[in-house]
Amino acid sequence: MSIRTCIQTITPRPLQLQLQPFLKVSSPIHKRLISQSPISMAPRISDAIKEDHREIEDYHNKILSATTDKEKTQWQNQFVWELARHSIGEELVVYPQFEKQLPDGRAMADKDRSEHNQVKEKLKKFQNLTPTDPDFEITLKSIWDPLGQHIAEEEKDDLPKLEEALSTSDSEKLSKSFGRTKMFVPSRSHPSAPDKPPFETAVGLMAAPIDHLADLFRSWPHTKGMPNPSTK
Repeated sequence: MSIRTCIQTITPRPLQLQLQPFLKVSSPIHKRLISQSPISMAPRISDAIKEDHREIEDYHNKILSATTDKEKTQWQNQFVWELARHSIGEELVVYPQFEKQLPDGRAMADKDRSEHNQVKEKLKKFQNLTPTDPDFEITLKSIWDPLGQHIAEEEKDDLPKLEEALSTSDSEKLSKSFGRTKMFVPSRSHPSAPDKPPFETAVGLMAAPIDHLADLFRSWPHTKGMPNPSTK
């Protein structure tokens, strides 16, 4: 039964007359609703990773372009928050899939974990610096130089290989798992923690509440306050 027939069956005659313009397929309102209601597609895992990469890059740039120490600190906190969670999310969700799905996946995952550890060491130092510290921008540069190269290689080589090995459905499920995992992991750098599950998971579950509590007292660039992990 069509929408028109249903409405005509259950709607009084006076109201039917008022609804006639909206029931016409050619109605401008009908066309506008159709054009504004695209079919939403779930992101694949490579889309989720790349989105994080662009955000991390944006936060890095905003630290450098900030005009006050307060703004630099706010974007510093945002940069650390996103990079720390992103790195652990990859280690828990994505890198095990490298090992499982790809012939050279173990070597690929070990290489990426090693690069993460180098970044984590420098991120730990950076997260404790203030914008007035002479090492502030120097340390940020020491993070971004290898991180930028890691991001480029991951997007060019690692992620396309993984996507080829995954079905669309599996890739979308992995993306959801990656997003959920980031809600519960530490939001600061802990380079001494294990970088492979299950030990990384156990340490992360212990460190995360402490990090998240401390986040309440940090300064953030958004007017709504600190980032909400449940929305990221």
